[in-house]
Amino acid sequence: MADDSHDKEFLALPPSLRLLAVRGVARNYRKGALLIEEGSLGDCLYLILSGALRAYASDPRGREVTYGIYGPGEYVGEMSLDGRPRSASVITETASRVVMVTRASLLTHISVHPEFAFELLTKVIRRARAATLSTKQMALNGVYGRLKTLLDEATDDGRRLSMTHQAIAQRLGCSREMVSKCLKDLEHGGFLRRLPSREYQRLKPLPVRW
Repeated sequence: MADDSHDKEFLALPPSLRLLAVRGVARNYRKGALLIEEGSLGDCLYLILSGALRAYASDPRGREVTYGIYGPGEYVGEMSLDGRPRSASVITETASRVVMVTRASLLTHISVHPEFAFELLTKVIRRARAATLSTKQMALNGVYGRLKTLLDEATDDGRRLSMTHQAIAQRLGCSREMVSKCLKDLEHGGFLRRLPSREYQRLKPLPVRW
């Protein structure tokens, strides 16, 4: 995989991941492809060249909570490298191209580049902290509190929120109907405006409570 075409393809990856990528196999996936299934055993991680992957968990009734959406230059699947069952599922949000790297290839890479072990550990710690914060928010905040946090982050510096109501519900761990009601109330209150593009624009600071 070390030809010029792959060298150009791997430019989407940070320098520390390019050397790891040449040890894997690049594959294309259509939108909606399940790469990792929660509870299954796996021994590989996926480096994202293009597209977007969503990590999530679901319950027996089909309700989902989204842990994160990851794009080019990031990777998923590192949590199962200890040999235990996968703690989350990963699906492609868009058509995506990824590099699959096996645990054996990763260990070989670390033996040659031991500094990557620290980078991998840092990534695991950051995601564990993010998961802890998300759980804390869900426990201590109501639906509106979690929605406010998401809206504030997404619309900071004039940006717009482009997620669907269902995607927001999955991120917050609540129903789509509840999200729709909160957003409609914020529109009526003059805090948000829904654009023809179906994106949301924040017009003024959101209230602390609703």
